[in-house]
Amino acid sequence: MLQRCLDLLAPALQRPGSVVVDCTLGLGGHSEALLTRFPEARLVALDRDKEALRLSGERLAPFGERATLVHAVYDELPEVLDRLGIARVQGVLFDLGVSSMQLDEADRGFAYAQDAPLDMRMDQTTGVSAAEVLNTYPPGELVRILRAYGEEKQAKRIVSAVVRERDKEPFTNSARLVELIRDALPQAAKRTGGNPAKRTFQALRIEVNGELSVLERAVPAAVEAIDVGGRIAVLSYHSLEDRLVKQVFAAGAATTAPPGLPVVPERYQPRLKLLTRGAELPTEEEVAENRRAAPARLRGAERIRESIE
Repeated sequence: MLQRCLDLLAPALQRPGSVVVDCTLGLGGHSEALLTRFPEARLVALDRDKEALRLSGERLAPFGERATLVHAVYDELPEVLDRLGIARVQGVLFDLGVSSMQLDEADRGFAYAQDAPLDMRMDQTTGVSAAEVLNTYPPGELVRILRAYGEEKQAKRIVSAVVRERDKEPFTNSARLVELIRDALPQAAKRTGGNPAKRTFQALRIEVNGELSVLERAVPAAVEAIDVGGRIAVLSYHSLEDRLVKQVFAAGAATTAPPGLPVVPERYQPRLKLLTRGAELPTEEEVAENRRAAPARLRGAERIRESIE
């Protein structure tokens, strides 16, 4: 859906001096496309993963000073722009979830299809690992995480098995957890929804990286950073992310006037115009080319008015 993201952002990034923020740099594919498509634009790109910054830095080196890469989590966007002396930006792109590099590097522990240390930290220099979550969290908290972040209906069964097994030996690797989940689930639950470990791994990853709480702060901050006429595009990969983005965009696109006013004053007018009807889905061709694109949901919005206190 990269081309659609570029098309959504294009009207805001054609003029000289425009600034676009890639909040989720990863391996730099989106950033490279932005710099190539919009030769007058300057890029600021954020990532919490130092290895991603190193690799994407090599990829984007030909663009020289047009690209500024920053080690930061995307809810730190206001502080990053302030340090760089940038008052407003014209475009923002989020490509949420785990990057292909993190999935493909076995030692990161994100993928349930291969055995690896249970880490799952996007920034391996800070925070608790997935193994620490599994081995130390109270059972009730683990059930809450699996239900809230993984939408796992069998959370109690899985957590009961985890607690029983961690008392014998702490969890360190993903293969043992995958096997435990397979054994804990009833046959009917194994026949639907792909790999039965998928939801548990998603829940652990979100907890380890604080993804939803970060996103809850980041999207409103990004909207505030956009100039009038600027645009934001967000690619999300599960319903929890998409719901948060939808809520922020819907609130910005709604009038805040008390009901019954004959004329709506400027301060109550919407700040955003929605650019997508609901969430746009990938085409069959895109999914065939990249199966990881299948759950993607794209939403876009344009800033149409300043905030008036």
